[in-house]
Amino acid sequence: MGKNEKTSLGRALVKHHNHMIQETKEKGKSYKDQHKKVLESVTEVSDIDAIIEQAEEAERLFAIHHDSATPVPINMDTGSSSSGITAKEWKEQRMREEALLASSLQVPRRPHCTPKMNVEQLDVNEKQAFLTWRRKLASLEENEKLVLTPFEKNLDIWRQLWRVLERSDLIVMVVDARDPLFYRCPDLEAYAQEIDEHKKTMLLVNKADLLPTYVREKWAEYFSRNNILFVFWSAKAATATLEGKPLKEQWRVPNTSQKIDDPAVKVYGRDELLARLKLEAQEIVKMKKSRGVSETSAESHREQVVVGFVGYPNVGKSSTINALVGQKRTGVTSTPGKTKHFQTLIISEELMLCDCPGLVFPSFSSSRYEMIASGVLPIDRMTEHREAIKVVAERVPRHAIEDVYNISLPKPKTYEPQSRPPLASELLRTYCLSRGYVASSGLPDETKAARQILKDYIEGKLPHFAMPPEMTREDENETGDDDTLGAEIVEGLRSVKEGEEAPGLGLDQVLDDLDLANGIGPSKKKQNKKSHRKN
Repeated sequence: MGKNEKTSLGRALVKHHNHMIQETKEKGKSYKDQHKKVLESVTEVSDIDAIIEQAEEAERLFAIHHDSATPVPINMDTGSSSSGITAKEWKEQRMREEALLASSLQVPRRPHCTPKMNVEQLDVNEKQAFLTWRRKLASLEENEKLVLTPFEKNLDIWRQLWRVLERSDLIVMVVDARDPLFYRCPDLEAYAQEIDEHKKTMLLVNKADLLPTYVREKWAEYFSRNNILFVFWSAKAATATLEGKPLKEQWRVPNTSQKIDDPAVKVYGRDELLARLKLEAQEIVKMKKSRGVSETSAESHREQVVVGFVGYPNVGKSSTINALVGQKRTGVTSTPGKTKHFQTLIISEELMLCDCPGLVFPSFSSSRYEMIASGVLPIDRMTEHREAIKVVAERVPRHAIEDVYNISLPKPKTYEPQSRPPLASELLRTYCLSRGYVASSGLPDETKAARQILKDYIEGKLPHFAMPPEMTREDENETGDDDTLGAEIVEGLRSVKEGEEAPGLGLDQVLDDLDLANGIGPSKKKQNKKSHRKN
């Protein structure tokens, strides 16, 4: 064999090897693109992504039905035409618009299907219904008085929710006890009733050990008054009890000096919650049988009652499932969206749990930064860290921040409201100074500080909680002696809301503060005044 033949053979082998590598990469990329929507939660898309998605869907529907709907024009003009009104009037108009259009803010419904439909037809119907739902929300976003927060835009994630709702007898919506209404989705409860009028939805108020007793009493009254089925629960405390380990955070240890006789106010343990869930689900099944409701073939052969768990990301669903099962069966992390697919877990011969991936439901009432501070959206995707820290500074009283971090925040100026919350820049710079956080540029590393503060806020190290909306000012003052910290927080929040103004100040005092800020001392200013008088 000559030299040229050896060279050509080697080149052929190399070419074949490179060709196989390229094919492998293309197959992997194709597989990744095919399963991307299943594995990733999509809460935000750009305008061009939305246009491409609508164009592709319209083209596909036209090829199938030869009759596609007229695409909704996208309004790229985000400017406001009503710039002559005050901020208070704008807020009032937005609240009125939200109340009028609250019924339009729904979760997507699964279209009706029959056993005769094949997989392709079912997929087409679901995608068309989902696109119609997206168009309705897009029309709401065009209303300049409304601010629609990021929400789940992946159809495959919603399909997981549809399956859980359809096969569950009892729907458990896990919410954060510090602000239950923020994490509650009333339309999801309505959708469960549309699927089966006998289905019930229970609020599992997780992290209830972070609330003082009197706050739980107020929320219990609110839930009972509005006919909301609820249970107070702490997945972290239940896990610690199950493992026989004490809670590391002393501020999470419940107060045992006061005995709680009301079963609606106490924080349920693992065995108590399992018994309650089984009882509620069995009552639903008995009611369906007593009324002669026909069951499907799968339900007729099923021995266990099914309890489905749904809710926002990072509210503690996976931790709750692990505590109820008694071992780690689902991944737990502080990053939202760990659970990707719904899964069924058999607890006993009579009870089965069904865990759904965390879903970000569409809402009007909160901003994107509020959702980051609440742990719904990942902290790693935060771009404006000061806006997120501003939410923390407005919800946690000044003295609570100083006590937790052992820092002294700058006091308000004499011409400012003395009870105003600290500015985000003040909190971040003071925190960086106390911890020695310095960026490569030599300036305070506010991004690192913001991540740590937000983490402490989500985990409960920074104490905060919301009160029921119907609570009066007199009710806020009815606090127990054993809940001193909670009473102080309420008092701090109340004073911030009232916005106590400082006493009347003259122009000289304001100028003095401005001179101090610019490095001009008061003694120097007095000397200048004396020199002018002598002249």
